[in-house]
Amino acid sequence: MYSQIAANKRKTVMLMFAFVGLIGLLAYFGGVYFGDFTITIGALIGSIIYAVISYFASAKAALAFNGAHEIKKSDSPELYRIVENLAITEGLPTPKIHIIDDSALNAFATGRDPNHAHVAITTGLLEKLDKQELEGVMAHELGHIKNYDIRVSMIVFGLVAIVSILADIFIRVSIFGGGNRDRENSNGVLAILGIVAMILAPLVAAMIQAAISRKREYLADATGAMTTRYPEGLARALEKLKAGNTAPRRQNTSTAHLFFANPLKGKSLSSLFSTHPPIDDRIAALQKMGTNL
Repeated sequence: MYSQIAANKRKTVMLMFAFVGLIGLLAYFGGVYFGDFTITIGALIGSIIYAVISYFASAKAALAFNGAHEIKKSDSPELYRIVENLAITEGLPTPKIHIIDDSALNAFATGRDPNHAHVAITTGLLEKLDKQELEGVMAHELGHIKNYDIRVSMIVFGLVAIVSILADIFIRVSIFGGGNRDRENSNGVLAILGIVAMILAPLVAAMIQAAISRKREYLADATGAMTTRYPEGLARALEKLKAGNTAPRRQNTSTAHLFFANPLKGKSLSSLFSTHPPIDDRIAALQKMGTNL
């Protein structure tokens, strides 16, 4: 189990470097195409400013987008007690707890760090799970907090935003501004690569984001299993999600990667862009962990 956690962390770091490399290449090819790196630097600075603002505002936005409202201990004593006990076990501050009035079976965690963390769960999932299963799901969400996945998720969201904004600016300027029409023939190949990079960069960014999110889901599963010392509880919860509906009425692609299970309809889309591993694979990994505890 510890080796799996370490491997997932290493892969996340590698994917983050890939993200930074993608942004660097896009900025470089944009500068080559326009023959003017001033446009590139200006667009890059603007994108970074937007990403920083999003970083600090995204937690509240995620809760609002999904209709989550904060509760007090008296509103759901068992849920509150479970989260408090798990937080004590992990040595974490108790996150703010939210409920989403929806019959879908899902939950998510968000925030900048453990001191500014939130967990949310749908009423549907809360009603469907027994105590051990609920502990498993909440331990998974606290695993996201403990492992700073909530921060990683927001940083990745910011990186995706930078790529998308850069690509959009470069494409618009190339259409309305024309690019560097006097560039030398020796730069022709690079200019073509620049156009291709502008078009493909957002797709590649979405693929990297999905890969990072999948690795963090496995990591949170493993962390949650170690916290409860009972992987079977989380595995049973996943079985219930597999048989039920995980898509809330409110759906937002920008927050989909935060959820415990895929919250979007159309699960037949290519797994290349899925931010969640297949539930069967997660269950299998948990069952294997159970034999090693």
